[in-house]
Amino acid sequence: MLPGGAGDVGVEPDGSIRHGNNFVVRTRGLWNLRGYAVLIPDTRDHASLRGQRSSATYARVVADLVAFAHRQGSQAVFVLGTSQGSIAAVNGAAHAPAGSIAGVVLTESVSVMGGSRETVFSADPQNIRAPVLVVANRDDRCNVAPPQAARQIADAMMASRDVRVLMVAGGTTRSKKACGSLSPHGYFGIEDQVIDAISQWLDAHAG
Repeated sequence: MLPGGAGDVGVEPDGSIRHGNNFVVRTRGLWNLRGYAVLIPDTRDHASLRGQRSSATYARVVADLVAFAHRQGSQAVFVLGTSQGSIAAVNGAAHAPAGSIAGVVLTESVSVMGGSRETVFSADPQNIRAPVLVVANRDDRCNVAPPQAARQIADAMMASRDVRVLMVAGGTTRSKKACGSLSPHGYFGIEDQVIDAISQWLDAHAG
């Protein structure tokens, strides 16, 4: 699972997490309860990934994460990214070795150019052959992740024969910014609903 923002989760030597609000970080226990093992990468020395997630270098990072996940067992491996992390998910899926991922899930994807100077369209979505689920919240007010772009994102996956758009609604706001994690952009308050819907798709594609 690839977090948004700068990608700095802030995992400390004692296992504590300094930046735990991001959707995929905040809900890792909920995924575990549904039977999924979760792998969330941190950055080295608190570096920022902004502007780097669509690069060839980061595509190799995602490929290494997928390979590591496969070494843990024989279960299907999916790539899920949220917000800025969706750029990394598209990039990784677009350049993944054939058959290495069972599918890719994009949640509240960055589709409008902002400060990071990259979007999901910068990451070769046309090369993805795996199944794709694009999730968008009708109530998301983040200016770089408009929910109405979900269909455009799905249409960009021209090589995949299995692309679905899942629209959800709701959530409450505690973040000061519309793109904050504790807002409809991060599914704050509707986590169970969203995870249940995504889980149904994952289960159907797990082989």
